[in-house]
Amino acid sequence: MSLSSVLSADAIDSAIKDCQAPDSFCPKKFFQLCGLTKKSPQDVKKVFGILDNDASGFIEEEELKFFLQRFCPGARVLTDKETKAFLSAADDDSDGRIGAEEFQAMVLS
Repeated sequence: MSLSSVLSADAIDSAIKDCQAPDSFCPKKFFQLCGLTKKSPQDVKKVFGILDNDASGFIEEEELKFFLQRFCPGARVLTDKETKAFLSAADDDSDGRIGAEEFQAMVLS
């Protein structure tokens, strides 16, 4: 399954363009621009599954670095600062990774 089965290519493109500059990525704004915040909890879980590259049930810091590239292969890698900010914003139980429920809570809040 690909992200374009849940989100429109135009919306993904718009969200990627908004955060091209290093340290300009804001997860909440990205989720709004790509249309994910308007999706059902089931769709958000599908997107989580696609982003969880190693199928561990969690999105780890290493996977977060390549977050934008999962949406668009030509996109940039997140900076360490962006990756750590994203992780701390979503990681409610402080285990150093983002679970499906944490991801869903962040997207839909």
